[in-house]
Amino acid sequence: MKLDDIILDILTKRSSTIFTNREVLRPDYVPDYLPHREEQIKELTNILAPLLNGERPSNVFIYGLTGTGKTAVTKYVIRKVNEYANKLKGVTFIYTYINCRHEDTTYRVLRRLASSLNIRIPFTGLSTAEVFSRVVKAIENIGKVVVVVLDEVDFLVKKQGDDLLYRLTRVNDELAKGKVSVIGITNDVRFMERLDPRVKSSLGEVEMVFPPYDAIQLSDILRERAKLAFREGVIKEGVIEYCASIAAKEHGDARRALDLLRVAGEIAEREGASEVTVEHVKKAREELERDMVIDVIKTMPYHGKIILLALALNNGRIESTGELYIKYREICRKVALEPVTQRRISDLISELDMLGIINARIVNRGRYGKTRQVTLTVSPQTVLKALSGDLRLEEFIKKYWNR
Repeated sequence: MKLDDIILDILTKRSSTIFTNREVLRPDYVPDYLPHREEQIKELTNILAPLLNGERPSNVFIYGLTGTGKTAVTKYVIRKVNEYANKLKGVTFIYTYINCRHEDTTYRVLRRLASSLNIRIPFTGLSTAEVFSRVVKAIENIGKVVVVVLDEVDFLVKKQGDDLLYRLTRVNDELAKGKVSVIGITNDVRFMERLDPRVKSSLGEVEMVFPPYDAIQLSDILRERAKLAFREGVIKEGVIEYCASIAAKEHGDARRALDLLRVAGEIAEREGASEVTVEHVKKAREELERDMVIDVIKTMPYHGKIILLALALNNGRIESTGELYIKYREICRKVALEPVTQRRISDLISELDMLGIINARIVNRGRYGKTRQVTLTVSPQTVLKALSGDLRLEEFIKKYWNR
């Protein structure tokens, strides 16, 4: 089918037979009702209650596994508190939400914070100390409480250290009028252990833990969203329970459950089906897992990518780390890259094994000693597809990969 025919077909079917509003199944959608998070909503509301008196609330540190409702609850509570604050004469506060996975440098976080204070900061050209100074001056001039939500804050700290966290949690010592309150959110339950004790004591004035959802709770969440997302009667019996059971096995991840349901609906829509079935969920699971692997590979260190490339070009399996290192060096030579040591490659193999992209099995070769037999856990085509997006490897893959 030609592209024009595909687009025309889509235009003639603009009214979906499956969805009424698929956006409610997106991870960033914050519903008006969050099932099974009533206790956390109440606790966070009590913590932020001083904002309604124009006072600074305690810093809060929230942690729990992925998809346990941390971000949704935080956004929901702040939005509600802000609505009530606006009704009270003379009581207002400023809040900004920053995802540190996207804004992953100190400069970018400060620039985003400055933007919420109506300060224009160039993309580059200033020192972080200068930007921080301008932010502090603006907060002082505004004279209001500023709530800074740092989601996935562990990404920032791993890359830049915890200096910004220290400065933000101690900035109130420099302010006479305005005040700053920090809410840190992370999926890493051991994150606090790695912080400087001074940062830990300031950031963790109040700590909240979000437990994972079980299968029954996930089913309730999916039913609530499904009412808003799908046309009546399109979800076949067992679909929601199946999505919930898969996500419950993966640490109770509500995002995973919502993604499964959304993609299953999209597959049913593409197939022209009138209902979403368990078979559509199975196809959605395969599609999501494939996409997840591609995303992980794309963000890997360059030498790790070359290891995967060597495996993919050898049908996904190499019998020893020594042989893999030889093939790795060959590719480095062909792409004009200085190879790293065999010891470093051995470390990278261990890291890839931990990620689950490869399986490095120790085999005993008698008098020749032990080695590791390295096998891809995903298809070579998936690896090559992911690496084809790397401009440095694209030409090499085109030359050596017969699609």
